[in-house]
Amino acid sequence: MKLIVGLGNPGYQYHLTPHNLGFMAADRLAEDSGVRFSAREAQAAVAATEIGGAPVLIAKPETFMNLSGLAVERLVERHHLGAEDLIVLVDEVELPLGSIRIRARGSAGGHNGLKSIIGALGADGFARVRMGVAPEAPVEDRVSYLLSPFRKHDLEAVAEMVERAAEAVRVILGEGIQKAMNRFNRRASPPET
Repeated sequence: MKLIVGLGNPGYQYHLTPHNLGFMAADRLAEDSGVRFSAREAQAAVAATEIGGAPVLIAKPETFMNLSGLAVERLVERHHLGAEDLIVLVDEVELPLGSIRIRARGSAGGHNGLKSIIGALGADGFARVRMGVAPEAPVEDRVSYLLSPFRKHDLEAVAEMVERAAEAVRVILGEGIQKAMNRFNRRASPPET
């Protein structure tokens, strides 16, 4: 079994914010698989399904972003998984809006959700699909930017990126992470203004 975790913050006020892209991509995967997040387990909303013939559990931690590791650690232990069985869907403020990057392992890169997971698992050897949310111009308060709704004219680029992130997960599961990196780790065209 593989565990796919979308990171975000619970609560309607965070629904369409950059920091909730992980939730959006998890929702897309669940929708494409015809399942709903109808169960609660280990402080997370979960949906069990198969993707590419492999059993998966899609999860959205119900803790806030900075405590995501609590839910992930419990799910990993409960299902007898290792870090290598985990795929995390996460926003990345250092990448241009609309781009995605896949990594097989690595540091948290300043992302508190990833930092929490690495700390809880004591390992960084899990795949992550990073979705770019960099603002068009520098912002003084990154936290406010990440927790504020996307601008209307960015929503189409966001929807396309979420779809590509979901497809990237399917490629990771079906063909392996190296093929997924080769296919998806390219620069996105800047959004049209």
